[in-house]
Amino acid sequence: MSSSDMKTITVVGSGLIGRSWAMVFASGGYNVKIYDNQPGQAAKAITEIRKQLEELEEAHMLRGDLNATQQLALLSSYDDLARALEGAFFVQECVFEQLEVKQSVFQDIERLVGKDVILSSSTSCLVPSNVFAKVQNRSRCLVSHPVNPPYYVKLVELVPHPETAANVMDTTHAVMTKVGQAPVCLKREIDGFALNRVQAAIIAESWRLVQDGVISVKDIDLVMSEGLGMRYAFIGPMETMHLNAPEGLEDYMKRYGQGITRVLTSFGPVPDFFSEGAKSIINEMCELIPSDQQHLSARIERRDQLLMGLAKLKKDH
Repeated sequence: MSSSDMKTITVVGSGLIGRSWAMVFASGGYNVKIYDNQPGQAAKAITEIRKQLEELEEAHMLRGDLNATQQLALLSSYDDLARALEGAFFVQECVFEQLEVKQSVFQDIERLVGKDVILSSSTSCLVPSNVFAKVQNRSRCLVSHPVNPPYYVKLVELVPHPETAANVMDTTHAVMTKVGQAPVCLKREIDGFALNRVQAAIIAESWRLVQDGVISVKDIDLVMSEGLGMRYAFIGPMETMHLNAPEGLEDYMKRYGQGITRVLTSFGPVPDFFSEGAKSIINEMCELIPSDQQHLSARIERRDQLLMGLAKLKKDH
């Protein structure tokens, strides 16, 4: 497929993730066709995106080289799947996390596109071999898992199906890089991908420390936000170790490897997140931030504002 054919991307599903993808792709100059099977929903999504793009432009946080009006001009909405897929070289599926729904959506898409069109799923917890089980030509399929909210958190996990062609991974990596995301490639599929597996390890030990009466909910969050997270916003755990010993990673392991092994072997079993004890952790969290819509929405807005500031800081360095 020549680069002149690689101008249009179709986003299937116009919910929060679909709208975010549409904004990200448009910021990179792609024509984006948004499809939703609920009549009028895709058009509504564009109205919502217009509002967001204008706010971002006002805050000087609009991504890409085009202004809000130019980016908006790249978006179009469809209630008809065949028309939405016309001319696209790449399809990003964003329907809800239900295996059967995703499988049948990809069956429908495959019937309507040429054999070179890349089929990408936004799933966060379903492995590609399941998502694409009903697709005939699986060499052009992969998962591109964004992190919420994708406009500020740029990581995208690219997870291949066992049959995914290398050039499909390369093309997707190039597209994601072009639109300003930070793609990482998994070499094979695994439950939870990479991000959720690392996150699960952090959740498990944080939960255990609170449950065992070692630390409060508030303070374990500070361990991350004022401690580890400060570094991890810019460098990862591997580089952190490499920089934390005079002669790098091998030296670090000589110095601290046994201590790390000792601590790891002292970890308890996977916590029971549904036990009576778990309720007190939930209550402690809800005292800090009540779980009603008003409080949660305010904190989500604060989170996004802070992420926006951090994204700007990272861009400037």
